[in-house]
Amino acid sequence: MDPEGTGESQGFGLPRHARITSSDEIRALFRRGKRSKTRHLDAFVSASPVPFARLGVVVPKHKRRIVERNLVKRRLREIGRAVLLPALRNRGLSLDVMLRARPETYTASFAQLRDEVAALAEELCSRAR
Repeated sequence: MDPEGTGESQGFGLPRHARITSSDEIRALFRRGKRSKTRHLDAFVSASPVPFARLGVVVPKHKRRIVERNLVKRRLREIGRAVLLPALRNRGLSLDVMLRARPETYTASFAQLRDEVAALAEELCSRAR
């Protein structure tokens, strides 16, 4: 296992230890996390109980097919793995971040979502100064 979250021994994909999957943790993060909105996403951010950053992704149905939901989930997980978690790790921040897709997310391109998450990461890193 890679406790620092560097992803070196994990290859591609979001490392298991960097995921927030428990429904209790997700509910708690929705309650206690500070909410930030972007055009396509709601982000809930809170201090992590572990010494590294973790990511959770929630994609409600919004009357869409499972194929569309899975595409959005894959995109958000990849953006979190490649953009958000490294930015937090480089600043030494141990935060839990939950990204919740809004209905507009289904029509967003990968580049739009990546730019929004990059801006969110920058905001989180500058807030911690």
